[in-house]
Amino acid sequence: MSKDVIKITLPDGSLREYPKGSTGLDVAMSISEGLARNVLAAEVNGEVWDATRTITTDAHVKLLTWNDDQGKSTFWHSSAHLLAEALEALYPGVKFGIGPAIATGFYYDVDFGDRVFTGEELEKIEAKMLELARQKNAYIREEISKKAAVDYFTQKGDEYKLDLLDGLEDGSITFYKQGNFTDLCRGPHIPDTGFIKAVKLMNVAGAYWRGDEKNKQLTRIYGVSFPKQKELTDYLTLLEEAKKRDHRKLGKELELFAFSEKVGMGLPLWLPKGTALRERLEAFLRKAQVKAGYLPVVTPHIGGKELYVTSGHYEKYGKDSFQPISTPSEGEEFLLKPMNCPHHCEIYKTKPRSYKDLPLRFAEFGTVYRYEQSGELHGLTRVRGFTQDDAHIFCRPEQVKEEFVKVIDLVLYVFNALGFTDYTAQVSLRDPENKQKYIGSDELWEKAEREIQEAADERGLKTVAVKGEAAFYGPKLDFMVKDALGRSWQLGTIQVDYNLPERFKLEYIGSDNQKHRPVMIHRAPFGSLERFVAVLIEHCAGNFPLWLSPEQISILPISEKFASYAETVYNAMQEADIRGSIDHRDEKIGRKIRDAEVMKTPFMLIVGEKEEAEGKVAVRKHGQGDVGVMTLEEFKNYFHKEADISVNA
Repeated sequence: MSKDVIKITLPDGSLREYPKGSTGLDVAMSISEGLARNVLAAEVNGEVWDATRTITTDAHVKLLTWNDDQGKSTFWHSSAHLLAEALEALYPGVKFGIGPAIATGFYYDVDFGDRVFTGEELEKIEAKMLELARQKNAYIREEISKKAAVDYFTQKGDEYKLDLLDGLEDGSITFYKQGNFTDLCRGPHIPDTGFIKAVKLMNVAGAYWRGDEKNKQLTRIYGVSFPKQKELTDYLTLLEEAKKRDHRKLGKELELFAFSEKVGMGLPLWLPKGTALRERLEAFLRKAQVKAGYLPVVTPHIGGKELYVTSGHYEKYGKDSFQPISTPSEGEEFLLKPMNCPHHCEIYKTKPRSYKDLPLRFAEFGTVYRYEQSGELHGLTRVRGFTQDDAHIFCRPEQVKEEFVKVIDLVLYVFNALGFTDYTAQVSLRDPENKQKYIGSDELWEKAEREIQEAADERGLKTVAVKGEAAFYGPKLDFMVKDALGRSWQLGTIQVDYNLPERFKLEYIGSDNQKHRPVMIHRAPFGSLERFVAVLIEHCAGNFPLWLSPEQISILPISEKFASYAETVYNAMQEADIRGSIDHRDEKIGRKIRDAEVMKTPFMLIVGEKEEAEGKVAVRKHGQGDVGVMTLEEFKNYFHKEADISVNA
């Protein structure tokens, strides 16, 4: 083959030949002009490149569009550069920190000097960005020496870029230029600014340079952009709906949970209705776990420091966790429990184990504590104390795959029962460039990673492999679930661990009468109850499945005269395991109905003179209105039929 020809392998496995020095755009054009118009970047041998960057060797190439996460990320990073160009045009002399893409758009950290910048100026900046975008200026990559880069930013007087350059090696530095703006950047970027058709700058915040409060506080401008105006319009509509569904707002309105400054930031207080919801979730999973052969255990909220030194948690998390608790005894220290797994290892060691005992499955709803920074706390999704639906399976090496598949089935059962039908399984691998972050040998890591992928394949899961997202002791399968608004959340997780059994010297006697090491599988279908409830609230907008709803009925007497009959109805419902309450307030029935609707109570049972005389209730269904007058037995049957549909949906 000619030295001037390279072989390109496409994702479908097809092989094509191109002139050496061809680009991702050239590859796209050879397939179709329509594809070429939509290509934002190219993944070349696993690394994302500019679609205009030349390829000089044989390579595997995937063309990235707006439909790919990496395509969106490239688009938004390029939009951050466009924002910086607009700012430099409008505010000469501004200096720039960093401007990355994030999960929902991009931001840029800016030093406006002595100017007082307010959010009122955002529309003017948006207009400038769109004006520049219409120029269709190419994003041009340039490799540059460190000296030339330092000289450039010294001349500009930009100490932030000089600080970034200080940590870079000569020969690894690139500039990107579009229009009149040049930035220090690794890239990649979209072909030109013309792809950016719609921009919205969302808000302004303060951010210390390099996250250090000793440094100057910069102005962080957040934005989002799209290749079509309609997509921006749809996105803003989605944001408005998200505000209505915000679990912090609904949690307060539905009286589910609260926070107290005196109790402490990030430590939720579960109110009676929230506790009922939480207990229903626990009962649902406990029943499934018992059926699957799990044994319930309970462990303390604290543990001796040495326990977590042995497990490796103290080394990895000690500095970022709650500090040790010292007792009056000299040298005695405890930690608030950051993980349940070391405790379960000690339960395993309480007596000798045989190969006939395995697999052994310990399950616990265990509360753990981690010191999250105050700025990172967010409702129930990021807290300092949370309960994991934790379980640890101790098994023989040859049982790992079978047990892993069973756990996948359990996780999917939970998701389906709660209406989460759109999910991707993320195979979270260790970072091959930073192995010191992890414990254990290469051989064990490779074995565990292979077993996880095989189990996922066996269940036909749609998977994506992500490097650097593994736990420090082992790879995992994380379930990325999309809610009703299309947002992605990491919920259930399953992990294979060959390392903790080694660190705790766990053993079992094999059929050969010799000692062997078991393998641990860590699993949590909910992940944390707090986070799961937050996602569930936003997914169903507080309209929980009937079987899960904290209060399933509200009995509404038309006046106090019918309080006694309301009690009769209440007692009959209690006996039928239907949860609810009586609204005894001296309010008109219309107000009681409206309030029950606001509380999203699934059914309202209205009782007055006629209902009492006939032994019936007038039934209203949340969001639908009247469904008829029924006897108590008729309603019980109707309710339980609806509940069965709810739990099996």
